[in-house]
Amino acid sequence: MDTKNQGLRGVVVADTKISNIDGARGRLFYRGYDIADLAEKSNFEEVAYLLLHDDLPTSEDLSQFRSALIEARRIPKQMQINMGNWRKDADPMDMLQAFVAALAGYYDEEFSSKEASYDRATNLVGKVPTIVASWQRLRNGLDLIDMDPDVGHAANFLYMMTGERPDAETEKIFDTCLILHADHTFNASTFTARQVASTRAHMYSAASAAIGSLSGELHGGANYEVMRMLLDIGSADGVDEWIGARMDAGGRIMGMGHAVYRTYDPRARILKEMSRRLAEKTGEPWFEITERVERAAIREMRERKGIDIYPNVDLYSASLYYMLGIPMDLNTPIFAISRVAGWAAHVIEEKFAEAAPKPALYRPKAAYVGKDCGPDGCEYKPLNLRK
Repeated sequence: MDTKNQGLRGVVVADTKISNIDGARGRLFYRGYDIADLAEKSNFEEVAYLLLHDDLPTSEDLSQFRSALIEARRIPKQMQINMGNWRKDADPMDMLQAFVAALAGYYDEEFSSKEASYDRATNLVGKVPTIVASWQRLRNGLDLIDMDPDVGHAANFLYMMTGERPDAETEKIFDTCLILHADHTFNASTFTARQVASTRAHMYSAASAAIGSLSGELHGGANYEVMRMLLDIGSADGVDEWIGARMDAGGRIMGMGHAVYRTYDPRARILKEMSRRLAEKTGEPWFEITERVERAAIREMRERKGIDIYPNVDLYSASLYYMLGIPMDLNTPIFAISRVAGWAAHVIEEKFAEAAPKPALYRPKAAYVGKDCGPDGCEYKPLNLRK
């Protein structure tokens, strides 16, 4: 009997207090708080604190955390000089993965205490946006912009990237995007971070590995692929024909379907409304095209396969970022700007778990299906006797 579980679907590998998904009802909770409430009422700094510390901050807690994040925004000048030596057409995710790993060469990575880990987490959350913004400036031959200590996390990134301070609506939209992407239980990149942390590797290594996992088109790279799809379709009138041809060819509709949700992704509902509002403001067609893609994909899947499929977080985030003027290849690095808060929280939980301890190291078993030469193995033949 074949007992393998391909992709670990449905396999519980550890306990967590950080986030929870109700896939049947389409609900997501951070430390018990509904993502819809947090998106409406909170801000990214509060949410990052919540993920790291198990509850929402007091006024004093938030003030101290914001001050620490502001202090952490600056990255070493030598790191920026090193960025300038990279090829200007290098993939931003490759750059981000390399320089997050490099942070260990600049900052002490002593994991003797949980408190020290919180300091490293804050350092990461503060510095990842600066790394991305610095790369965007350098690769375009623009002067670097120092951080603004008087604005929030979301606004500061947009300012350091573009040189312009966003208006209140743009800041709120981007801040909400960061909240929605901050954690999502044991997704591929988070599990990668935890697996690396389980070896007692340091937090920068865990975060760098997670970035590598996030870069793939089936994970964080999906919203980039969604925008490529929308640009290829070009207009709302071309959606039905494009979707039909794609499915005839056996292709996948990026931004549709999810491994956990069996109904609408709750993050997609919020992003859809923000995309609608931004399209009304800018007059751009991307929301209308995206909404038609959603309808066409749902209809085609029902008619062809009798399956209900719904948008995931990537479908509407693609058009939203595009209308904000964010380069397409920064979509996934921006995902990392948000998700690093969740990764750091999981690394801390993995290293300092208090409930239901598991074996220290993740070590799954594989089913060997390769060459079988019997119980003693294959005979080694000298090179001159091999055919």
